[in-house]
Amino acid sequence: MKRLIIPIIILVLLSSAAALGAKLTPEEEINISVFKNASPSVVNITTTTLMRDFFSVYPQKGSGSGSIITQDGYVVTNFHVVEDTSEITIVMNDGKKFRAKFIGADPDSDIAIIKIIAEKHGSFKALEFGNSEGLQVGQKVFAIGNPFGLNSTLTAGIISATGRPLTTEHGRVIEDVIQTDAPINPGNSGGPLLDTEGKMIGINSAIFTPSGGNIGIGFAIPINTAKSVIPDLIKYGRTRKPWMGIVGLPLWENLAKAIGLPVNRGILVSEVVTGSPAFKAGIRGGNNPVSVSGTDIYLGGDVILEVNGVKVAYMQDVMKILSAKKTNDYVSIKLLRDNKIIEVKMRVELRQ
Repeated sequence: MKRLIIPIIILVLLSSAAALGAKLTPEEEINISVFKNASPSVVNITTTTLMRDFFSVYPQKGSGSGSIITQDGYVVTNFHVVEDTSEITIVMNDGKKFRAKFIGADPDSDIAIIKIIAEKHGSFKALEFGNSEGLQVGQKVFAIGNPFGLNSTLTAGIISATGRPLTTEHGRVIEDVIQTDAPINPGNSGGPLLDTEGKMIGINSAIFTPSGGNIGIGFAIPINTAKSVIPDLIKYGRTRKPWMGIVGLPLWENLAKAIGLPVNRGILVSEVVTGSPAFKAGIRGGNNPVSVSGTDIYLGGDVILEVNGVKVAYMQDVMKILSAKKTNDYVSIKLLRDNKIIEVKMRVELRQ
């Protein structure tokens, strides 16, 4: 009997040692590396907004996430996280608290900049920007944020789709949004969507949910969209970028077939803002309301095929061309209208 006891004890000790020193898989090592490197740059944002009812004014608390993008403490987040707030508090992942001030916002892209007030703190660790152009469906991504107030939470998933239109709670439509199944919940808004190198490729903005919790459909604003507005927000507090004044939807083959279009690439114009450059150029929106991918749009409008001879598929393509032009320059826009190709001229204007 004694001879049996010794081997059994040895086996128990060996199995315990193996469990304690279990080797990490390459995938686990990537997960850990991304979190360790990025989490010091992700902050919890709590806000106080003064609300008014029939009898009094009272404070209402809100929360979200943000990413430090400069060593002197500028933070990018969602506009809806800090909208109309009277007081902003930043909580770092190590628990340190700072006050912050609102710098500027672009409601059209749901992006805002705030700045940490910490004169004696020294430099902060900034999160590195990635590139959201060319993202692939199936690509692994991570979200770091503070869902339901739980500080420094990492979730993982994949890119489920790209080029989605997202309608904000104010009725604004953000084009070319990233869809992901990485769990995003209330409190994650404004936090980063990261690639496997730990670079920020998006800003988590919204979820689609019938219950208020995550069901695997989250949306993030592409980082290239943010990069196009951040310099103006820091310098001017608002954006000074060219605009068209349309609600546009990227066209794809199945949609083109469904609505009987002879092209399957371009930007379907759903609505045109009165008085906008597109309106002045005579570009037309649709008049037949339908729901596409959960977004209400209007069919029957023009399809933008080319701008200055360059084929376009997303609004981001158009903005690149317009941004390279000077104010009051003209661009030629090739349209499909009533199954005929026409061309119009549009003057480049900065949005006021």
